[in-house]
Amino acid sequence: MSEAVTRRRKEPRLRNLRSRWSEQPKGSLISSVTGKQNAVPSGEDEPGEQGPLKRFSALFASFRRVKPDKGRGAESTVPLDPDNLADNSSLQHRYVSGQYFFEYLVVVSLKKTKDGSSYEPQITYQFPKRDMMGRSQKEEEEKTLKAITLFCFPEGISWAPLTEYRSETFSFVLTEIDGSRRNGYCRRLLPGGKGARPPEAYCIISSLACFGLFSKIFDEVEKRRQKSMAMIYPFMQKLREAPFPAPGNTVEIKSFIPESGTEIISLTRPLDSWLEHVDFAALFRCLTDEEVLLVFAATVLERRIVFIAEELSTLSQVIHAVAALLYPFTWQHTFISIVPEILIDVVMAPTPYLLGVQKRLLDQVTDQSDLLVVDLSEDKQKTFIVSNGDESSILPPKLQSEILQALSNRKETSTMEELNRVVSEAFLHFFVKTVGHYTSYVKYSRAAERGVFENRSFYKAIESKTTRHFVKKFMQTQMFDLFIQDLEQHQSRPQQGIFHEKILEYQEKKKREKTKKH
Repeated sequence: MSEAVTRRRKEPRLRNLRSRWSEQPKGSLISSVTGKQNAVPSGEDEPGEQGPLKRFSALFASFRRVKPDKGRGAESTVPLDPDNLADNSSLQHRYVSGQYFFEYLVVVSLKKTKDGSSYEPQITYQFPKRDMMGRSQKEEEEKTLKAITLFCFPEGISWAPLTEYRSETFSFVLTEIDGSRRNGYCRRLLPGGKGARPPEAYCIISSLACFGLFSKIFDEVEKRRQKSMAMIYPFMQKLREAPFPAPGNTVEIKSFIPESGTEIISLTRPLDSWLEHVDFAALFRCLTDEEVLLVFAATVLERRIVFIAEELSTLSQVIHAVAALLYPFTWQHTFISIVPEILIDVVMAPTPYLLGVQKRLLDQVTDQSDLLVVDLSEDKQKTFIVSNGDESSILPPKLQSEILQALSNRKETSTMEELNRVVSEAFLHFFVKTVGHYTSYVKYSRAAERGVFENRSFYKAIESKTTRHFVKKFMQTQMFDLFIQDLEQHQSRPQQGIFHEKILEYQEKKKREKTKKH
């Protein structure tokens, strides 16, 4: 059957789904793949049909965890590997608290289906193994692993044996029903051997967000895989026992390799921990400064945004970089850096999202309105395939110019750390100047009570008319609402972090300028 015919047959069902969704309350698409949102839409799929709502429920039911405390990793309900039950208590504490490098490593291989007509991804190696699980725990883990295979090979069954394949590293996020997130890091490469063969993927699941560090770990895994699969085990065991370093610190892993002897692998965590999952280079390689500003404007008002590219690494790097521009705020809605083909119907959700979609699926994305579709490809004819048209007027003009001026200070020879600093500070200063006065408008009556945010007084205090107009819209977003809710509930907690430091610096600067004038 031709591709065109296949698409035509899908259209009636897509229209029906869109119609049903448009009648639902503006909640999350499905709570187990989104952040902290409203109730899941109550409409059901048509009888006899496994629509996107049911598919998401089935695939992500196993990603539900206990909500972590602030400042800790997500707590794992999976028991320790029985081989290590005799380990010391500090190791077990790190595992339970989330301060360990990873939950597990899996190798996903493409195996021929029974009829030999196509390939399907299957787990062929797992470390550590969970041999002593109860029946319900095993079922939950099987669902999790099945979902992971989809993200390792989002293209589905459309594969053919290859003789050459450029390895690539990418990441994805598994969002729990309570809004906490786990990270999947993948490296796909062609396994050793002769002749045409399908690629395989190495995937590490961790509650820790640090793309650069896990990329280096994959370098070591790949080096050992070239010699023997058995050599991966001792390295990962040493890694699993090691403490996760504090920001700016280094941990050293000793590992023995036949013919090479004992090697010491140094893994350093970036000092700016909130940027350790981010590389802004890919974002500015794909988009101009002005285009990045338009994407940021749409993101800050929590719109529906789809990024298009062929390379999985480009999609994951760009979408994480865009989310990082929102700091100190956090994207609270659907966030899928690489959408598996089987879940492409998620683009029809009426709620906000950030999605990464491979370019060959573009036709299934662009038949909608109220959407920003951003082409990241090198051979693109235009960057914004679909847009609302008002993106350039969302941010105050003066602040847009200041961001562009700050971005122009970066150098082509900048290191990743230098680039991250210039870019992050440009957008951080935007939030300092627009909403940095927020602490003055949370009032507490008694120490035991939660605070109350004075909305009207807050935005009325802004002198610039264009800035006040923007802030009034921004205050309606979920990211701002949850940011303020957290502030209201923790009056005893001192303000800290780089955002608060920049606010104090800005306020001091304004005081000095005011003193000079008088």
